[in-house]
Amino acid sequence: MKVKGREQRLKEKYLRPESLAVPTCPGCGHGILRGLILRVISDLKLDEGDNLLMVGGIGCAASYISTIFKVDTIHTLHGRAIAFATGAKVFNPKLTVMVIGGDGDIGDIGGNHLIHAARRNMDLTVILANNGLYGMTGGQVACSTPFGLKTTTTAQGNPYRPFHFPKLMKAAGAAYAARFSVTQPFQLMEGIKKGLGIQGFSFLEVLTTCPTQYGRRNEMGTPEEMFAYLMGRCISKEDARALSPEELKDRFILGELEDDPAG
Repeated sequence: MKVKGREQRLKEKYLRPESLAVPTCPGCGHGILRGLILRVISDLKLDEGDNLLMVGGIGCAASYISTIFKVDTIHTLHGRAIAFATGAKVFNPKLTVMVIGGDGDIGDIGGNHLIHAARRNMDLTVILANNGLYGMTGGQVACSTPFGLKTTTTAQGNPYRPFHFPKLMKAAGAAYAARFSVTQPFQLMEGIKKGLGIQGFSFLEVLTTCPTQYGRRNEMGTPEEMFAYLMGRCISKEDARALSPEELKDRFILGELEDDPAG
């Protein structure tokens, strides 16, 4: 008799049957994030009862992560996920509400909802999957696109610096703000668990890969090249403290923001 592996058992238990076919492009980091969220739900037993709600807007992350779990979900308008999540939480404070979306969805179009939810310290957990541009809608520049990177709307390179989302969230009033990468799965899972356990607004920026839109326009057309690029630019906040501002110029500093002099 063939014994099912843990991965297959988790998929059958937590994912909707119609979503078992892989919806993401080869090498998309959103698939890793989806799997890690699945494990967090399993470890914390969040699926037991009717108190878990997942909310997403429009985009690769919102459409291919938040809507495929066997829990209550809201798939709403582009940029409006946090507004809908706020309404659900106010109506039923017992809910554990998780908002999942991309940088374009939550940071650009939904940016005003994001900062005001942090200001109000709403009891939500927001996971922003940052692949550096608008993925599903065509690869346009976003508020997260690194300086100088090419997109469909910045063929000569992005002329503007991106948001530092965790700093923005802490300044707005979030109880918890952190940045992790899909290249560090265990730290990322622990960060999600911590965010879910905090009473108040918790925010996690998750750096992820997009070979299709980001990679092929910036000479990183394979998943391996994209992951090497992301791993090469990421650095822990502990290691960042030993580097100068010039050395940190093009790096992504990972970890929780609290008491982080390196930024």
